[in-house]
Amino acid sequence: MHRPILALLLSICAAIPALAQPAPKVAVEGTEFVVSTADGRVLRSRDLVGAVLDVQFAGYPMRIRLAAVEQDPDDRGGQVWLHTLETQAADGSWQNFCVAGPDGRRQAFPLEGGSSGLELSCTGGAIAKCVRYGYHRWSDAAGAIPQAHLHAACVRMVRGDYGGANEPWTKNGMRIDLYDDRGVQKPDNAPQDTFEAGWTPDGAVCVHHVRVKENVTLAELEARYPKLAGRTGAVCTEEFARAHGAILYNRSGL
Repeated sequence: MHRPILALLLSICAAIPALAQPAPKVAVEGTEFVVSTADGRVLRSRDLVGAVLDVQFAGYPMRIRLAAVEQDPDDRGGQVWLHTLETQAADGSWQNFCVAGPDGRRQAFPLEGGSSGLELSCTGGAIAKCVRYGYHRWSDAAGAIPQAHLHAACVRMVRGDYGGANEPWTKNGMRIDLYDDRGVQKPDNAPQDTFEAGWTPDGAVCVHHVRVKENVTLAELEARYPKLAGRTGAVCTEEFARAHGAILYNRSGL
């Protein structure tokens, strides 16, 4: 089971040897922790291996150790850093914070969470997957579809959240061929896949076929989400989806 958003870091104190008091300030840039110390030093994730952070997780204190950091080997831009994070058990031992994703990785990274604080996302969850697909929500080019919007649409797509109501209709291990009009991802066009849906940050604008037949039917989607009424089945093509505001698309097996 994934834990895509593992925590909101509402308040952080870094227990890092040799750092001056008062406690350093912790922020996030891209997918890295950035610590500013009282003596003027700026330390990034790669400088913090071995550090222990005292954080708030769902309102409860928790200790997280940064055990290792590496650049994501699949990230062409060199912007994604994968962190091995460990939590301390009652007996004092340390264990990995993340469950394994489809690629076997048990890593995470922080993301800026706006007014709510910071988010930690494991590589097995939709938020981290979409960052690793290239939708760097913190980085936008002027005049283009905002990366933050593409990332949000991608999260809806990965979860199969057709109605945009935080109700996923997918299951682990499904093959998904995603692509967008900005060219971050291009379709594989595997012959066994057909167009499934077009997506916005608010969910699907139309659905040609459901990804997991045993989870939901097209008729049930229309009944559950009025915005999809008359927008399921053969009418839902890539062209139809684009005309109705989709910014990201996917193909999957029938």
